[in-house]
Amino acid sequence: MLRLLLASRSPARLATLRSAGVTPLVRVSDVDEDAVLRDARERYGDLEPVDAVLVLARAKAEEVARAVEADGIPDGTADDTTVSDDEASAAPEPDLLVGCDSMLELDGEVLGKPADADEARARWRAMRGRVGVLHTGHWLIDLRDTQDGGTGATFGATASTTVHFADLSDAEVDAYVATGEPLHVAGAFTVDGLGGPYVERVEGDHHNVVGISLPLVRELLGEVGVGWHELRD
Repeated sequence: MLRLLLASRSPARLATLRSAGVTPLVRVSDVDEDAVLRDARERYGDLEPVDAVLVLARAKAEEVARAVEADGIPDGTADDTTVSDDEASAAPEPDLLVGCDSMLELDGEVLGKPADADEARARWRAMRGRVGVLHTGHWLIDLRDTQDGGTGATFGATASTTVHFADLSDAEVDAYVATGEPLHVAGAFTVDGLGGPYVERVEGDHHNVVGISLPLVRELLGEVGVGWHELRD
């Protein structure tokens, strides 16, 4: 079995992978997202949403790859908890690494996590009864040695899913924001959690709305000669 390293602290991404039979190692990057996007815009000009999420996914994946190369092991378990030195020394080496970043596009504006409850409420009052597109950038890095079939590849792609939001009342918006969930997720909503009743339907891969597109990851793995079944527990 090959070991996947997930460069994300998202419990939803972790749960999605687990539900598909893959229990990844986890290491969280400390990338400054605003600085990464600012630098990218200085180099390339304005970024389309599909490009912005890919730039961030790449930055997160490459930062984690450098950290793994420096110390040889991830600093977290599959539950994203800190491990002791003894546990770390016994941790398996990851073979492949995937980083992700998600944003919601609404009327050409890119929306990440809301800064506070007021912003989340304003966001939902703008989104209700409307249609947005959830973009998730995925960046894959092949960490395997060449003698083990490694390619050294580092590349990615973005998956996009259309999301139809229910027309919530002010009371529903206030009640949902009061749960705190919208403050912790891109676009201020979930489809697999408390926000599920407020998403009428999606067009495209619903896993992508959760934060990681399993079909796209499968395609990326295929580019380096790895089958999804080789990652399953």
